[in-house]
Amino acid sequence: MAVQVTTLPNGLRVASDTMAESESVALGIWAGVGTRNEPENANGIAHVVEHMLFKGTERRDAFRISAEMEDVGGYLNAYTTREETAYHCRVLPEDAGLGCDILSDMVKAATFPPDELAREREVIVQEIGQTFDTPDDYIFDILQASAYPGHNLGRPILGTAETVRDVSRETLMKYVKDHYVAGNMMLIAAGKIGHAALVALAEEHLGSLPRGKAPRLAPAAYRAGQVKETRKLEQLHLTMAFPGAGFHDPDYHAVKTLMAVLGGGMSSRLFQEVREKRGLAYTISAFNQAWADTGMVTVYAGTDPAREAELTDVLRDELGKAAKTGAGGITPEELARAKAQMRAGILMSQESSQTRCDQLAHQMLTYGQPVPLSERLAKIESVSVDDVRAAAARFTQAEKQTMVTLGPVGG
Repeated sequence: MAVQVTTLPNGLRVASDTMAESESVALGIWAGVGTRNEPENANGIAHVVEHMLFKGTERRDAFRISAEMEDVGGYLNAYTTREETAYHCRVLPEDAGLGCDILSDMVKAATFPPDELAREREVIVQEIGQTFDTPDDYIFDILQASAYPGHNLGRPILGTAETVRDVSRETLMKYVKDHYVAGNMMLIAAGKIGHAALVALAEEHLGSLPRGKAPRLAPAAYRAGQVKETRKLEQLHLTMAFPGAGFHDPDYHAVKTLMAVLGGGMSSRLFQEVREKRGLAYTISAFNQAWADTGMVTVYAGTDPAREAELTDVLRDELGKAAKTGAGGITPEELARAKAQMRAGILMSQESSQTRCDQLAHQMLTYGQPVPLSERLAKIESVSVDDVRAAAARFTQAEKQTMVTLGPVGG
């Protein structure tokens, strides 16, 4: 078996996906914290921490962190989501030790230099401004706030200009001390590296981390509603959302399959009806965003403001049809096409060490163990037409809809 897992005495989990034919190693440290774990008055702190870990440690300044990685031709990056934070690199196999040394140095010994923090606050404020100026990004922040009001899940990952500028160095360091602990972190690698070698690196560089434990999540509750934000734009941007399926929901795979039928490519129902037949939008997408205990099915499109009513009618009609039996309902042919797309996507992703590293980390964080490829494919194949129809019926009721429009005043 290519995937192996070991837990160190301090609770740190180490997982490897060995790819003997690969010419690289993707390596990363994942922490099971994100926007959902922020203090109430410090929205964006998880993302600020992610930035600041690149700004210097006890052994390296900001330049050395990037230069040492690039001296060997490696790639170093990070990201923050609502439930996890990742620091990862991709290197040649002989440089895996250096990659682990740099990453572990960042998570264990970041110094948060005050001058760097002052500059990075303003960099993040510019990033927030860039999102605000990008309507097809910003609308999803409005949607999150509307669907999960008063909950961390509804707050923007980047935070706000005010919260970012106000967060103190002491608050950032306490966040790391509380959450960047062995019981809430893991070292993951995929590519040309053996499991024993990865475990040895973990023991050397991360074996001294304090044990700690994963934080508890405050339960999230979805709320329906409608928000219109007026802005002078050429297009009206629109999202229509319903309660979807979280990662542990028994209908998770049925909902994912339904989203493939509705918005999974140029042959999908929404692409054909909205773009090809009616010319209502250039971009039309449908997806289920999942978290540990909840999910949200979302349809997005940008259209001419004068055609807003037509677009919303078409979207509701297509969503309604998906829950029906008989004429207009999901057909076996559509189901087979959606499954083929999903299956091919999974199998093609196996060619990338970085993708396999990301997938393994997600599985470990979400399910506590690797999910074999055969099991993932079997769960997709087991979905029936009736399962997809039942999943559609869960969220097509109007009273469960959260709708957000951004742009010129529409209908």
